[in-house]
Amino acid sequence: MSGGTTADSAFYGRAQPVVNGGAKAVPVHRRSWLTLFQSARPLNRAGAVRDALAGFELAAMNIPQALGYARIAGTPVVTGIYTLLFPLVAFAAFGSSRYLVVAADSATAAIVAGGVSPLAAVASVRYVALTGLVALLTAGFLFVARVLKLGFLADFLSQTVLAGFLTGVGLQVGMAVLGPMLGVEVHSRRTVEQLTEVLRSLPNTHLPTLGLSAAVVAGILVLRRLAPRVPGPLIAAAGAMVASAAWNFAGRGISVIGPVAGGLPPLGLPEVHWNDVGPLVPVAGSCFVMIVAQSAATARIYATRHHQRLDGNADLVGLCAANTAAAFSGTFVVNGSPTQTAMVENSGGQSQIVHLAAAATAALVLLLLTGPLQHLPLCVLSAIVFIIALRLVNVRALRDIRRESPGEYALALTTAAIVVLVGVEQGIVLAMVLSLLRIVRHSYHPHTAVLVETDSGIWQLTPAIPGALSAPGLVIYRFGAALFYANAGRFADDIRGLVGPAPSPVRWLVVDAGAITQVDYTAARVVRELQEDLAQRGVSLLLAHVQSDLRPDLDRHGLTEVIGRTRIFDSLHEALATLRVC
Repeated sequence: MSGGTTADSAFYGRAQPVVNGGAKAVPVHRRSWLTLFQSARPLNRAGAVRDALAGFELAAMNIPQALGYARIAGTPVVTGIYTLLFPLVAFAAFGSSRYLVVAADSATAAIVAGGVSPLAAVASVRYVALTGLVALLTAGFLFVARVLKLGFLADFLSQTVLAGFLTGVGLQVGMAVLGPMLGVEVHSRRTVEQLTEVLRSLPNTHLPTLGLSAAVVAGILVLRRLAPRVPGPLIAAAGAMVASAAWNFAGRGISVIGPVAGGLPPLGLPEVHWNDVGPLVPVAGSCFVMIVAQSAATARIYATRHHQRLDGNADLVGLCAANTAAAFSGTFVVNGSPTQTAMVENSGGQSQIVHLAAAATAALVLLLLTGPLQHLPLCVLSAIVFIIALRLVNVRALRDIRRESPGEYALALTTAAIVVLVGVEQGIVLAMVLSLLRIVRHSYHPHTAVLVETDSGIWQLTPAIPGALSAPGLVIYRFGAALFYANAGRFADDIRGLVGPAPSPVRWLVVDAGAITQVDYTAARVVRELQEDLAQRGVSLLLAHVQSDLRPDLDRHGLTEVIGRTRIFDSLHEALATLRVC
């Protein structure tokens, strides 16, 4: 496609699109509402046809999966198709990414089910209303995040614990559908208890149901291996519906979905009360964290791959609009989907015309084709969900993490275990906390070293242990993090250990501050006391490699005067030159 467009939406009154490489920009006040679809422009006829076909392919691949996501969320299956309607249009209108597909997602569906199922009967009218409230609250969190420009929050959920979280979700979802796949009843809502019930019910397995489930799983996996672009779930679902209607599966003991409401979803606020908000705020918060992390990471990958300028904060607006649309159209939370985004890329889609075409296809299904859905066997739907669960367990990623970082591998397994044993909502909170703790740990326990000059004139790092010297009477100490209240004590203890008791063999101690980007109030007090202690031992303290952004902190806390302006240097070379003069 020719031309380009700015990353900001015309919704904010800033976009100045240029069409055909250099035509006159269209004034903002003369644009129609169609210019909201910033990710679809510029567009030509060939591009529109290509993206429309990609949208149809996306719908064909996604509708059976959307039914499965609805089953994970605990809502009526038709609500899965609802996620492919107005939420897609909303993100197409307000989002920034050209590739990100926003629709139902297994992780957020599992979070919703874990938070709402204790409050109402699964798939009941009240249950659906509460899931709509979760979507609305999630949209509220996303709106606040946009106002405060919090798109960077995604960076605080590490890939390690995210892999562990998704593995836990995959295991939980996979165990939850084992009962329907075997044709046995499972009443528990907790994963371990569900597995226990399934194991106890194995003698009662309904063999035709098991055979059909196994055939669907095997067929989808084989098609994915041999022909990845063939919509295996759609073929399985369509074939099962035809066979069910022809041979009366319901009469042979194979459970089917039953009647499915046709037509477009009714629009309106969820019928809930103010008292329902409190218990669902943590659920919406967990969905918000998952959405920000997964959507931002996915959009960033594809924007980088296709040299697209991405506006993460505009995507927050799109995600907010999509979840608001979900709440008003009777469905559950939607999220940016890595797998569905990959489908769009593989099919050649390059704009959010794909979203609009997929939504139009979903609308046609709702208007014309919901009748056959009543014949869909529950075990087939559960088998599709089981395949989705398998894809969440990324064994290769976990194996790579174990090989490269055993400590992070333990964190991933811990997160997965919490999801399975306690719950999805607790798992996502733990994932965020563990990610932040890893950051704090690196800052609390940074790399330290003493610099020693080799015979060839190269500075070499050696362990910062008592007795280590850079030269007779000189210690050059390197501290590898910002200096703040938690690590200031270690900083001072290291230096006191290097200097030793009075009378000290050390005359000069040079702190290589290249990695020290800031000093907080507590750390400044520690440095003041350290300077006094060193002076009493007859040791002169100097700072080298002091960056420009650190100097205001030194001035503000009075450290410049305490240490002395003539002992603070831009480079290590200048500091050592001063010592040679002395």
